Amino acid sequence: MPLSRRRFLGTAAATATAFSGLAALTGCNGAPPPSYLSQVRGFGPLRRDGRGLFDLPSGFSYTSFSETGQEMSDGLLVPGEHDGMACFGGAGSDTVILVRNHELNPGEVEKSAFGADHALLDRIDPSFLYDTLPGGEPHLGGTTTIHYNLRRRRVEREFLSLAGTVNNCAGGPTPWGSWISCEETLLQQGSTARLDHGWNFEVPAAATGLVEPVALRAMGRFRHEAVAVDPATGIAYQTEDAQPGLFTRFIPDRRGEFWRGGRLQALAIRGRPGADTRNWEGSADPIPVGETLDVIWVDLEAIHNPENDLAARSIAAGAANFTRGEGAWFGDGELYFCCTDGGPAQIGQIWRYRPSPYEGTPREREAPGQLTLFVESTDARLLEKCDNITIAPWGDLIVVEDGDGEQFIRGVTPAGQLYTIGRNAAPDADGEYSEITGPCFSPDGTTLFFNVQNGPGRSFAVRGPWERRSLASV
Repeated sequence: MPLSRRRFLGTAAATATAFSGLAALTGCNGAPPPSYLSQVRGFGPLRRDGRGLFDLPSGFSYTSFSETGQEMSDGLLVPGEHDGMACFGGAGSDTVILVRNHELNPGEVEKSAFGADHALLDRIDPSFLYDTLPGGEPHLGGTTTIHYNLRRRRVEREFLSLAGTVNNCAGGPTPWGSWISCEETLLQQGSTARLDHGWNFEVPAAATGLVEPVALRAMGRFRHEAVAVDPATGIAYQTEDAQPGLFTRFIPDRRGEFWRGGRLQALAIRGRPGADTRNWEGSADPIPVGETLDVIWVDLEAIHNPENDLAARSIAAGAANFTRGEGAWFGDGELYFCCTDGGPAQIGQIWRYRPSPYEGTPREREAPGQLTLFVESTDARLLEKCDNITIAPWGDLIVVEDGDGEQFIRGVTPAGQLYTIGRNAAPDADGEYSEITGPCFSPDGTTLFFNVQNGPGRSFAVRGPWERRSLASV
């Protein structure tokens, strides 16, 4: 990233405790005080959206697109359950490419790309389906690829790019221009699947249609959530949305060719085998916010996980236990990842990992990688159940929520202070506010893309005065 966070983080005392007086913030047009707080001004208070879709600060605007059920360029329908996403440069300066996950399970046929009765299934070559139900019905997870024109603020082309997978939740971009799509499932061969699931799949951003679905088996089989690839080494770091859960790294045999195999390891804290990082109420040995810990990496065995016990076995062998790992993103020589129900209030932690200068080699014991608890929320008005994450061009973290009430986009400064950027303003038919997913910026930094997963699912492109981001306290 163009702005280094490291010079701020060394002395940051990162907390998630609201500043006094913040409750005095008021809404727009005489509205009651908002249900959110900010520790720094950020972009200012949110304003009610006249369309009732998404609230943003003054000066910002959005375009919504790619709604569940709309027809795509390939004649299929936009699948539902929009989730993790990344943005890549496209042809020319105006066009970008979004590759987006769809977190669909076998029974959600009303949100299928092929229609509720599978009437559109004959539009694709069935050899591009990774798996089907024993009766031949397709599995519904996968990815869509969208060519979006930044200047015209509209979709130019949209198509299904990965099919026949299950519950594709998050993932991550690679330095070589592809998206790693992750299955968050432990579904095994049986009454609802011909094959085991719980793998990663790679989708090149340059793909022009469905890609061959190749399971990246050496990256392990578990409830995958996100992947963050270090551009310096090509090592991939992975979160697991489970309890117990692991934070793992995959060292490929050959950089950029994950399908060729490699070594899978789990993070362990030096001197604290099997460490419990959850910090839940009553934790015997909680990790303070801001504490930096040396790590070691534990080689994993039986990574195809036939008994669905990889995390439990690995923690018994010394790996650290992370609770419900979610989004992960690589920045300037360091990565950040979320644990959605970590902390004593169980409403979220954000961790930072700085790799060793000898990462993945025998020499890393001379200067081990370091893990720091960066943020631990104690107030849902500041941050509730952090999920997908990215890094803004100006160096702040951008975090979206999967909480119990309203859902917000939050910013996090290099000092660990939080501010609010946006809010899902559209409840579904049951009055619930869907989670926000897939935040990512266009390569030129002008546009923030994200999704609202349900109600219906749709994507957003937000533009505005990003340059006015201020670190001044409210």
